[in-house]
Amino acid sequence: MKEGVEERQGWGVLLRREWLAALAVLLGGILLHSMNVLMLATVLPTIVGELGGAALISLPSTAFLASSIVAATCAGLVTATFGARNTYCAGAAVFSAGAVLIALAPAMGWIIAGRFVQGFGGGLIAGVAYVLVRSTFPEAAWARAISLLSGMWSVSILVGPLVGGAFARYGYWRGAFLAVAVIALVLTLGAFRWLPAARAVTKTKPRFPGLRLAFICAAIASASSAAVTSLPLAKAVLLALAIAFLATMLRLDRKAEAPLLPGDAFSLTTPTGVGMWLILLVAVAYSPLQIFIPVFLQSLHGLDPLSAGYGVACASLGWTAAAVLAAGASDDWRARFIVLGPLTMAVSLLAAGVLADSFVLLLCLTIFGIGVGIGICWAFVAQRIMGGARKGEEAVAASSVPTMQQMGFALGAALSGLAANTAGFAVDLPHEAMAHVAFVVPVCFAMSAAVGCVAALRLNALREERGETA
Repeated sequence: MKEGVEERQGWGVLLRREWLAALAVLLGGILLHSMNVLMLATVLPTIVGELGGAALISLPSTAFLASSIVAATCAGLVTATFGARNTYCAGAAVFSAGAVLIALAPAMGWIIAGRFVQGFGGGLIAGVAYVLVRSTFPEAAWARAISLLSGMWSVSILVGPLVGGAFARYGYWRGAFLAVAVIALVLTLGAFRWLPAARAVTKTKPRFPGLRLAFICAAIASASSAAVTSLPLAKAVLLALAIAFLATMLRLDRKAEAPLLPGDAFSLTTPTGVGMWLILLVAVAYSPLQIFIPVFLQSLHGLDPLSAGYGVACASLGWTAAAVLAAGASDDWRARFIVLGPLTMAVSLLAAGVLADSFVLLLCLTIFGIGVGIGICWAFVAQRIMGGARKGEEAVAASSVPTMQQMGFALGAALSGLAANTAGFAVDLPHEAMAHVAFVVPVCFAMSAAVGCVAALRLNALREERGETA
């Protein structure tokens, strides 16, 4: 089918009967992975009340994030070795095993271990989902499929707390994880039945990338430590270490026989390399929303935690709505959206800082604008990364999208803590001091979005140099 015909079909190019089951499995996996972050946050107080371990309350989330990043980084390599469908099935099965471990946990240590296992399974699911988009659907449908995948992260904001809250309300938090385990098993069977049985790219078993994974883990540990330490100098040192660890890993990876990332990762001369920069930058710019904006809404505007949470959810709503509405854009508009996305984020973040102490509805509108910005460009940037992959690196390039997303969120969390602490953040600040912090944090992250605009212009310039379509 010709490209022009496919574009005129709109959503019909994706929503065909023969692909609906595979699409449902992919969307279900992303939803399952993303909803568990908020589901755990909802039931964690109940877990601590029953099992104890209040001092370890942050470790389940840290373990989940760390193992997710490691798994997403390895997804391309695992896919090349065992095939995309087998990797997806393994990820769902591992996720189910982690949920069972949590449901049976007699102490907080088991919860942490279960979340680590869950995170690894979820990271494989998220990483290989983009690989399967590339191998299951025609290129004309990639942007729409990716838009739906990213939309699942927004749906999870409603589903996660709803599931966790329902079980916690009746005093049976373990039932939430048992239900998740069952759903993950159903996804495993569905993946085996409906996803394409693509063969492994390589027949030789690659060497375990232990040293490279060690550097990734060290970078995650440094970034996570920077997010929780209160000393600005210590934050800066830990962030510098995290960047150094990642740079060392990237240098080793480029010399490896079986790389975890594309050979042109972060190159400024290829669409895949520049696209990875852009994904990382917009993810960093988006990250403060989940950490500090709820605090600002509660402190400056007197909102209760639930209302503040829904205020932040405006960004997710904007991301999903913009992604779905922009997915069918023409080639020329796709190129414009790639630039307009980070530009909209930069303007919205600046407005969020200026209007932090203004009317709450205006502030929520700026939060919505941040989501719109990332939503209108995300799928098209991911499509450039996947479409510009070198021969033999298609799976690794596709899986790098969620890897960059997770790394951006982790790095952004650490940077937002550094910006807030430098501005004098504390929970019991007086109104004027908190307003100052609420101005500084989003304005600092507008710079990340602004650099993203430069990367977007470079990405479009490469397209024109190569005479390619969006």
